[in-house]
Amino acid sequence: MDNQLSCNLYSYGSASETVLSHLSALGIRLVEIGLPAPAEQAAMRERLARFGLRAATVMADCPVAQPDVAERFRSAVQGAVALGAGIIFVSVQAGDTPLATVYERLRAVGDVAAAGGVRVAMETHPDLCANGTQMAQTMTAIDHPAVGVNFDTANISYYNHDTDAVSELARALPWVVSVHLKDTMGGFQEHNFPTLGQGVVNFPALFERLGERDFRGPYTMELEGVAGEQLSAAQKAQRVSDSVAYLRTVRLVPRWA
Repeated sequence: MDNQLSCNLYSYGSASETVLSHLSALGIRLVEIGLPAPAEQAAMRERLARFGLRAATVMADCPVAQPDVAERFRSAVQGAVALGAGIIFVSVQAGDTPLATVYERLRAVGDVAAAGGVRVAMETHPDLCANGTQMAQTMTAIDHPAVGVNFDTANISYYNHDTDAVSELARALPWVVSVHLKDTMGGFQEHNFPTLGQGVVNFPALFERLGERDFRGPYTMELEGVAGEQLSAAQKAQRVSDSVAYLRTVRLVPRWA
């Protein structure tokens, strides 16, 4: 099975036809997008298809503070199915909601996702999945096959002191259902996410560990850039091109579809 290389359209800042054409020319076939309104989903799927693209991951809300979060989540599942995406990416914070309640509600969300044939990927964010230890604790407590984690290779450094992505991945590995490829200069809460290969993330070691688990993706480039920079559309596209070239040069993802 080929690895799946994808790109979050946030990396470009738009979803224009120029962007989609650029991705297609790079050989990328998968994207991560925000979930469109129901009336726009068919058109979005057709638009992507015109460039040989499809959504691998859609981003949606998962407000666990709401007792009816699972029922609310049905529309996200329906949208993912309509777009042909197999994974719904969510950022979840427990906040003041008791953890036992959060876990129960996320199991219910998992039931809704499983019924639609999709999986939920919880982002590397506080306060449930900020690092590998939290991911393992949260996933063990939820204990649902349709709920896993999105391992963000740079957020580990952004949200934690004195650790690295390779160490944290070892703790979270059994629950990884998607990966965000993002580099960092390593500073705590420092928004400095350069072109892949220009920061401190040890991508070869990460891919080796993921390969041992036979994880094939999606590996989604999420190139958030550097705080304060003002890049043109052409410069953002170049960052994507350079990141893909890095992945190919060092053969981190030797095969993709």
